[in-house]
Amino acid sequence: MRPILRMLLIALFSSSTTLGSQQLDRYRGDGDPAPDNPTSTSSTIDFARDVKPILDKRCVVCHACYDAPCQLKLTAYQGITRGASKDEVYDGGRLLAANLTHLFEDAHTDAQWRQKGFFPVLNEDGDTPGANIDSSVMAQMLLLKADHPLPHAAILPASFDLSIDRNQRCTTSEGFQAFRERFPLWGMPYGLPALSTTERLTLLRWIGEGAPDSGPAPIPDRLEGDIRSWEAFFNQDSLKAQLMSRYMYEHLFLAHLYFEAGSHPIFFQLVRSATPPGQPLQRISTRRPFDDPGVKRVYYRLIPEPETIVAKTHMPYKLDPQRMERWRGLFLTPEYPVTKLPSYDPEDASNPFITFEQLPAIARYRFMLEEARFTIMGFIKGPVCRGQVALDVINDYFWVAFLDPEKTLTTRSARFFAQALSKISLPAEAESNTDPLRWLKYAAEEKDYLKAKSGFMRDQLGQRMPLDLNLAWDGDGSNDNAALMIFRHFDSATVIKGLQGKRPQTAWLIGYPLLERIHYLLVAGFDVYGNVGHQLNSRIYMDFLRMEGEFNFLSLLPRTDRDTVREQWYRGSVDPVKEYVYTRGNEFDGESAVHYQTEDHLTELYAKLETRLQPVLNTEHALDHGFDDAATLEAFGTIDRVQGEAASILPQTTFIAVEDSDSSATHYYTLLHNNAYTNISQFFGEADRRLPEEDTLTLASGFVGAYPSVLMQVERSLLQELAEQIQGLKSESDYRSLLDRFGMRRSNPEFWAFSDAMHQAYEGSDPVEAGWFDYNRLENR
Repeated sequence: MRPILRMLLIALFSSSTTLGSQQLDRYRGDGDPAPDNPTSTSSTIDFARDVKPILDKRCVVCHACYDAPCQLKLTAYQGITRGASKDEVYDGGRLLAANLTHLFEDAHTDAQWRQKGFFPVLNEDGDTPGANIDSSVMAQMLLLKADHPLPHAAILPASFDLSIDRNQRCTTSEGFQAFRERFPLWGMPYGLPALSTTERLTLLRWIGEGAPDSGPAPIPDRLEGDIRSWEAFFNQDSLKAQLMSRYMYEHLFLAHLYFEAGSHPIFFQLVRSATPPGQPLQRISTRRPFDDPGVKRVYYRLIPEPETIVAKTHMPYKLDPQRMERWRGLFLTPEYPVTKLPSYDPEDASNPFITFEQLPAIARYRFMLEEARFTIMGFIKGPVCRGQVALDVINDYFWVAFLDPEKTLTTRSARFFAQALSKISLPAEAESNTDPLRWLKYAAEEKDYLKAKSGFMRDQLGQRMPLDLNLAWDGDGSNDNAALMIFRHFDSATVIKGLQGKRPQTAWLIGYPLLERIHYLLVAGFDVYGNVGHQLNSRIYMDFLRMEGEFNFLSLLPRTDRDTVREQWYRGSVDPVKEYVYTRGNEFDGESAVHYQTEDHLTELYAKLETRLQPVLNTEHALDHGFDDAATLEAFGTIDRVQGEAASILPQTTFIAVEDSDSSATHYYTLLHNNAYTNISQFFGEADRRLPEEDTLTLASGFVGAYPSVLMQVERSLLQELAEQIQGLKSESDYRSLLDRFGMRRSNPEFWAFSDAMHQAYEGSDPVEAGWFDYNRLENR
């Protein structure tokens, strides 16, 4: 069949005529449906119009971010031409930091990428239709799939390695024949149904024509004024304004900025440039956002986001006139001196309490606090991207609240924290090749800091500032960033607004010093290319910070309860980090001023905090936001209450499409598996610390998470049956029966139709938040 296909393609590329239905029949692979869009067989293929939509919905769902297989990023044309690499970005055991491979930053031509070890997936030797197909790994992967579609079985054979840490087989064009013979079922999309005939034909014709680019889309005229206005704001000449802009850049460098929402918002990046607005941009690319730019004056410029928006890295942030005035009022209007700009020396630049000591602490805290979900999302969606390095240091399900800036960040406290924290190091100060034992230095510094902090709190709290829930920020009565929930899904996590569901596993109470330190640990200062020492020290350091947030919350309990609750949260822990944090003398021992009426103080504290924040609690994921009839909500409640063995069998994240029997409406829900542990204070042995009998489920309206483990669909009339089947899970066989009944497995021929409908619903319901989900964690069960 392949010689016929090759001849057909060459003939096609040499002709300006379109394929007739008879020729399409010859081209179709086994079991292919009829072409679903014959117009795509026109003689000219346009990348933006014809090719990119196919790549987004069929390829980007696996090939995006740092964990794209073989570093083949298909989120932009430049990622395709860059090609692939056998080097892995995620390598927790490397002794030396890896070379940087940020797309659009660390090389700018295909030749430069070849020097960095990337090999082409498109033909680069003789631009003829035959050579373009024969020498293209991308084309050959598509043809391999056409020749060898998925087996007709619900569960794919063991020859498919679908584990997230699988050994990657990154074949070159020269080695493709050997790859084909060894892995005949590994055509693309890997472990998923084949593309439709028309989709495959469109991609192959584009490759055969030399894979031309149609160029970037022009910026709409209506946005030019916004760009000019914001670039002028970010590039004012005063030292005060320059310091403000540096601070904002180091917190917004990962943001997807937008000026207007609408149905198709256009996103921008804030970047450093050697040239001012009005001149061609000369981007400054460094390992970290606070590294020395190498120029006398840095300018901050806005550029269109060049890559497809994917949910796992998407952090939208709105820029509008109201925000500009707010920032002007926080940073520029107040009278305070900025006498000189700080250096970019790593030891100073990695510590924001040194670099930005001249900016008012209250302004810095407000900047982070008023968009707290975005700030916290950076810890999860930032450089970590695939985050078990940082995320096995947090629980699966916990609340986050914040200290009120007006009550807790007084002039005196700001001065104390500035002085105390200027003496504390962060792993980034040692850059990316760090001694794994350097954490001992950090632990000693943390111990001294906590001791000083506890003494300061004893002096401040009491009559002047009672230790009660009035210290918790209430969002100024209107800001729903005041209450957040974090769900961990093993090696990824999600932040939502509100306090969804049942009693959390733990809670954090965060003030400015802690919020800033986490940002410079896991966002601005974390290097995904760093060596084992850098990653290990970052993970251990996050232990300090997590426990500090928990400690703040526990301080609201009666003094006699704190040890009991803490020991419950850290059952079986022998972690020396914990001993450093909770050593007597380091912890605050003042009495709580919260008035309790029951004997279960912790449960009451959770309830009191929820009551305190009730006026600003976001409820977008409440279960009655979709179907809200009594029978449906009763079935939802049954699922949400499942715990123990049945819960432990379910995967981390399940997206469920609930349809009316007449298909008049479909609402999507997320079922989350909350894993329980004796403690999460140790780097290794996580499986040994599991408590599956304490596992719970959380059911939420809409989409929570970027990495679905399984997809399900159910008619609304069958929800109670689904609930009962989940409730009755006792074995892997039971789970397989559940998916036989309701699952949309990765092997299902209707998989792509379901995926398209799901993404369309996501974009339609929330175009600002929506991005392509990642299918690298889809199960094969």
